[in-house]
Amino acid sequence: MSTAVSINSVSMCYGKKQALREVSLNIPEASIFALIGPSGCGKTTLVKILMGLLKPTAGSVNIFGEGAPNCANARQTGYMAQAAALYPLLTGRENLEFFGKLYGLRGQQLKERIGAMAQLVRLSEDLDTQTQNYSGGMLQRLSLAVALLHTPRLLVLDEPTVGIDPLLRSEIWKELRSLATAGITVLITTHVMDEAEKCDQLAMMRAGQVLAVGSASELIKRAGTSTFEQAFIKFASGEEAVSSPDVNQEAAK
Repeated sequence: MSTAVSINSVSMCYGKKQALREVSLNIPEASIFALIGPSGCGKTTLVKILMGLLKPTAGSVNIFGEGAPNCANARQTGYMAQAAALYPLLTGRENLEFFGKLYGLRGQQLKERIGAMAQLVRLSEDLDTQTQNYSGGMLQRLSLAVALLHTPRLLVLDEPTVGIDPLLRSEIWKELRSLATAGITVLITTHVMDEAEKCDQLAMMRAGQVLAVGSASELIKRAGTSTFEQAFIKFASGEEAVSSPDVNQEAAK
């Protein structure tokens, strides 16, 4: 399987604090890959480096074989940050039109994509409301619609289902699986155990390092536990850190 994203010995320091420590990962194309770990473990920092919002202290990132960030990769990537990056005085529709045009969508194509994404995230009846009047969950849903609008080749989602009800969350995951089946690569960060188990592969992180990479079933077996949640706790607590193989090197193969 081809590699969509290659992360090569990436480290990141904020003054004396080291947020990432020589992280290396290969993320396959047409798959759903999760970064999972406790708060402060470096997931969002790594995502921001991928998106060109932070420059790593050391290491490099390639997206579809090209050094990142660059303009070509930016147009092929959809990004949903933890905090909504929307214009509060614009309506939901106007936000979608604005971001759609940035990605080159026009006319009927833009209209159809807005309709489809609004239906997916259940905002069709609220599109003409200013987003300053949206609830937190509605802002989250609109942000997801923006990220999906231009059918990106790489979709990067940082905690995308926070504040979203279980039924809609299930529908969104069906759409993510459909996107992966269609050839789109999905990179997601999450704390939700059942979401992590839906991913093709996961990288468990702690203290800026990757502790283990594999499918949920593989990580359960490696941790010697009966559930994925137990495996997560065991890796996150550091109980497996000493006995695990060099997972950064393993992930880079």
